[in-house]
Amino acid sequence: MASAAVFLGRRKGVLVRLAAWSAAESAQTFLGGYCVARSLDDGFLRGAPVAGLLWLTGAAVAILLGAPVVRGVFAELAQLTEPLRDHLVQRSVERALRAATGAGAGAGAGMGMSTGAGAGATVDTTAVSRLTSQTEIARDSFAGLVLAARSFVFVAAGALVGLLSLAPQFLLVVLPPLVLGLALFTVSLRPMARVQHRYLDADEAVGRRADITCTALRDIVACGAQDTTAAHNRRAIDEAAAAQRAMARWAAVRTLSVATAGQLPVFLLLAATPWLHRQGVTTGALVGALTYVLQALLPALHTLMTVLGAAGARLFVILDRLTGPLPERALPTAPDRGPARRGRATAALELTGVRAAYGPGTRAVLDDLELTVEDGEHIAVVGPSGIGKSTLLRVAAGLLTPDQGDVRISGRLARACRPSDLAALRVLIPQEAYVFTGTLRENLRYLRPDAGRSDVDEAVRVLALSALVDRLGGLDRPLTPGSLSLGERQLIALGRAHLSPAPLLLLDEATCHLDPVAEAAAERALRARPGTLVVVAHRLSSALRADRVLVLDGTRAQYGTHDDLLVRSALYRDLVGHWNDVQA
Repeated sequence: MASAAVFLGRRKGVLVRLAAWSAAESAQTFLGGYCVARSLDDGFLRGAPVAGLLWLTGAAVAILLGAPVVRGVFAELAQLTEPLRDHLVQRSVERALRAATGAGAGAGAGMGMSTGAGAGATVDTTAVSRLTSQTEIARDSFAGLVLAARSFVFVAAGALVGLLSLAPQFLLVVLPPLVLGLALFTVSLRPMARVQHRYLDADEAVGRRADITCTALRDIVACGAQDTTAAHNRRAIDEAAAAQRAMARWAAVRTLSVATAGQLPVFLLLAATPWLHRQGVTTGALVGALTYVLQALLPALHTLMTVLGAAGARLFVILDRLTGPLPERALPTAPDRGPARRGRATAALELTGVRAAYGPGTRAVLDDLELTVEDGEHIAVVGPSGIGKSTLLRVAAGLLTPDQGDVRISGRLARACRPSDLAALRVLIPQEAYVFTGTLRENLRYLRPDAGRSDVDEAVRVLALSALVDRLGGLDRPLTPGSLSLGERQLIALGRAHLSPAPLLLLDEATCHLDPVAEAAAERALRARPGTLVVVAHRLSSALRADRVLVLDGTRAQYGTHDDLLVRSALYRDLVGHWNDVQA
């Protein structure tokens, strides 16, 4: 409620203009009943049809003048609803990103937000619903609520003033049932909102159960868990049905409120006609009073209660869900490494008997691969296009579980690690670097939000980012990702990797858009930081800078120094010859 008050408080000018247009609607309502009463008392019932027609003409003119009033109301309404929708969309996106980077920090954070959801991150399955249907429902419900409340307040004001001007006795007949119906409806608002909240929760639970069942159908059948799954699904469906029945019961209460406040006054006016005549109320005034009740109060009241009871309850629930406190941003923390393997120092990366293929029944791109990368080493991975270099790095990062074999990062079994633990152990920078809208400093500090100014300045210096910083106008100037070249995007991603606390860096052609000088500077800077560096090389110079080179040839992998592989590997000699031809 406080946030709604702040939102409306910032748009006082719109509210004033909306009230001005609505005041014209009050005048229209007043003239409608008053002109009908005068047309009878001063015209037709006195044998003066011309006077009667003139009064009716006045009522018709008032109705026709309502068209520009409606246009003005809707024009001002858009100034309220569209900013609300934009705010809710922004809030929904921020909530989804906070949830993704908090609960499943390993996928996005460990890869510099550059690759997909295969990391095992927790995905908020209701985020799409919040971003699309729920924000649209909130906007439409808010618009309906403003229209209905505005219309009832100003129409009721015009009608009550009209009743008072015709005969004060009408208020004694109309006001009690009107107030009683409104009170009954007001008391039922909070329970209706709770039931609506319950229904939305149950509806989302049914959606989650359907998603789980469809996704894991083969596993459910294989494990014989059909009955258990069906029982869980049945409970979710039963809860949704119970919530919907409760909504129907409160809808009946809303109908009773409308009948009490809107239709009971008509009955009482007719029943009190003899008494009103004895009080000196004229026939024209009685018809005018019925006009106020039937043509103004009853429709406005029915609309208000319908909108508040349905759209209003939905709005309160959705606003509570969309504008509630955001999830805390979770930062990668160093995991409990557990007991180290005995007998030798723990390797930075160890692959044992790893086999991986692109899909079931396809030929393996990694077959019985054995690889040990010691802490502090710089390794280059080379091979023809499509041979499995990117697959190797995804397996090494724990993003792709191999068909067989084990992957250990700093002595820990990758498949047993939580995503947040993997994020603290390694960083994978792919070829297509992701840069988000924000400042350059925010982009560089994404994997280490607590990095100090001196740390960022050092990363800028060693990676030769000064020219990019100057072009963008400084580290704290907002940048537009679309204005950056592919090479500039890669430099920013490399800066993130340099600042990351993870001890293992995996670069999947992450320097392919840089010139040789910038690539060499980047690799030297990343090699100089504490930890281990594994690079998919696309230039001879990158392989020459490495301590050892891994050659993938599709049948077996060979591992050694540059000079050693020139002797032992025909494929490596061919690759070196190709690189030399390209450079020539």
